[in-house]
Amino acid sequence: MNVTEALRPPGRMVAALALLACALSLVVGAPGALAADSDLDQLMSALAQRKHGHVTFVEKKYLALLDRPVESSGELLYDAPDRLEKKTLEPKPESLVLEGGTVSAQRGRRHYVLDLKQYPQVLPFIESIRATLAGDRAALERVFKVDFAGQFERWTLDLTPLDTRLVKTVKEIHIEGEKDFIHTVEVREADGDRSLMTISATASADVAQ
Repeated sequence: MNVTEALRPPGRMVAALALLACALSLVVGAPGALAADSDLDQLMSALAQRKHGHVTFVEKKYLALLDRPVESSGELLYDAPDRLEKKTLEPKPESLVLEGGTVSAQRGRRHYVLDLKQYPQVLPFIESIRATLAGDRAALERVFKVDFAGQFERWTLDLTPLDTRLVKTVKEIHIEGEKDFIHTVEVREADGDRSLMTISATASADVAQ
């Protein structure tokens, strides 16, 4: 029988959501980006056209208490407007789902649930996730300091939370990609731990026509 529990504290979950959201927000774009005033606008325009995403990932977590990184792999899925899922297959099956105002995680026989309404400090971060998925640059910049470098063909994106409460959990998110596809997402946590996710476009993907 599954056991349902509240996810407290939300700190580690926020870091996991950061990695999940940024990966899924950029994994699949349109076949051709719309014209825009800058390379960042061009990228956001491409994101706004995507309705579904399905890719594979390999994630390495570097923890201060361990000599070697913890590695896992699986699939990332996105369905418009706001369903995000990280499905870990190795070394153990696990899932993390953000849908509407709820975050849920399945780990073995345990089912964890987090009602975001109980954590108002997390809501701006979640809204920024949805803004990224929608290609809403203005909304994204209300939550993060956005540093974009390079050109649309090859770029890096650094996101630093503006909210001091979020900075206590997530220090920075570093993303590297080419055109409308991401290659790596690195979440640097305030305590020195970090997670590095590498994306591969080996799963099926559907985009808006």
